[in-house]
Amino acid sequence: MSTLSRDDLAERLVAERYFADDGLITAVHLAKTLSRPLLLEGEPGVGKTEMALVLARALDRELVRLQCYEGLDASQSLYEWDYPRQLLELRSAETSERGAADLYGADFLLERPLLRALRVDSGAVLLIDEIDRADSEFEAFLLEFLDGFQITIPEIGTVTPTTPPLVVLTSNRTRELHDALKRRCFYHWIPFPDADREREIVRARAPGLSERSAAVLVDAVNTIRGLAPLKPPGIAESVAWAQGARTLADEGWEWADAMRAAIGLAVKHEEDLALVDGHDSQVYST
Repeated sequence: MSTLSRDDLAERLVAERYFADDGLITAVHLAKTLSRPLLLEGEPGVGKTEMALVLARALDRELVRLQCYEGLDASQSLYEWDYPRQLLELRSAETSERGAADLYGADFLLERPLLRALRVDSGAVLLIDEIDRADSEFEAFLLEFLDGFQITIPEIGTVTPTTPPLVVLTSNRTRELHDALKRRCFYHWIPFPDADREREIVRARAPGLSERSAAVLVDAVNTIRGLAPLKPPGIAESVAWAQGARTLADEGWEWADAMRAAIGLAVKHEEDLALVDGHDSQVYST
């Protein structure tokens, strides 16, 4: 059981400049305390992946990342045997007329993320990123791993963790995940932050930005989101936009002009740029 209180967890996240709302803090706290995988869904750019990265630093754990994609299979996520090295060992043994080493021992085993997460003695944060990009077959395979946190390697035996990993799965909801996976997880939807929290995030990530400038920029971001663009700007885009505009403002630009010039850090589609241009006075109102 975890000895880290919810309040302590919140303080550590803030120290890492991650400003989570109460719902997300509670979800992380319970997932950690109950040793359940945490499934985070939300629009791209709301901080799902960042949560796992920050959590590893806040808990002083090794981060192990499994990036999901179409075609990902069990061997690419568990382990593989180093066949070229095994072949070299065989040839070396023949040349030197000595016995070959155990070709299926630990020296020839290539760890992949799921196995690595089990072998970190002090406990890892295992990020399974964008699980919705993986095939349904891989998602089904993952159920067995999440149930027992163990891997059986026929040539070696069963690997179990000294400290179970804290698992964070993320999904952009490009497809629906199976109910069986959701049942095993603590589910949490991350919305875009409210304006107060987003101003706090922007000012923390763009040091030196005035409160007024941050407020104008966050209002502009929320206006753009309200225009229903192809890709609404996420938190990462807000921060990048603030950093770019501040750079120009430091060189003497007016804040509104600096924001206009740096809009490419927040908006990534030609159609969305045209949409913003068409609502210039609304987006850049001060």
